[in-house]
Amino acid sequence: MVEAIFIPQLLKAPEQTETISLSEYLSGLETLTPVQGCLSVTHKGNYLEVSGKAETIITLSCDLCLQQYNYRLKVKTSELIWLDRSAADLPLEREVAVEDLVEVLPPQGYFDPGAWLYEQLCLEIPHRKLCDRACPGIEPTDRSLEAKPLVDKRWAGLEALRKQLNG
Repeated sequence: MVEAIFIPQLLKAPEQTETISLSEYLSGLETLTPVQGCLSVTHKGNYLEVSGKAETIITLSCDLCLQQYNYRLKVKTSELIWLDRSAADLPLEREVAVEDLVEVLPPQGYFDPGAWLYEQLCLEIPHRKLCDRACPGIEPTDRSLEAKPLVDKRWAGLEALRKQLNG
C-alpha cells in the first residue's frame, strides 16, 4: 500500500523529491494485474509537482455486444498541486467557481499518492468501450422474428376485417 507523504518531510528529502516505485493493486480499482510504474513528488515551495507513469490491465464490457475484454490502461501525466494554508479549513463539500478548479493541499498536510494515481487511472478509462472497432453489436439469434413483422394483438380484429373486405 502506498503511504501518504507528509508534505513538510519533502523539504528534507534529497532535491526535495520523493520517488515511489509501484507494483501493487490500488483499492477501489479492479485490475487483473498490479498497477506498475513510478511516481515523483517534488516540493517547489508553494506547490507540489507530481508526475507519474503507470499501467495495468482492466476488464471492460463492450457497449455494443456486452462481451468482456481486457484493456491495457496506461497513464503518463503530471500535475501542480498548490499549497495553501486556507485549504485546511475548507469543507469537503462546497461550491467551487470555475477559476478555483485547481488542486490545493495544506502545506502541513499529507499528499496521498495512491489516491492521486487512482484518480489519474480512472480518468484514462475510455468513455466508449468497444471490444473491436468493427464490433457488430448484439446479433439477433431468432431469425424468424425478422421475417414476420410484429403485430399488436389489439389490432387483430381490424386486420381480420381488412382481409374480408379485400378478399
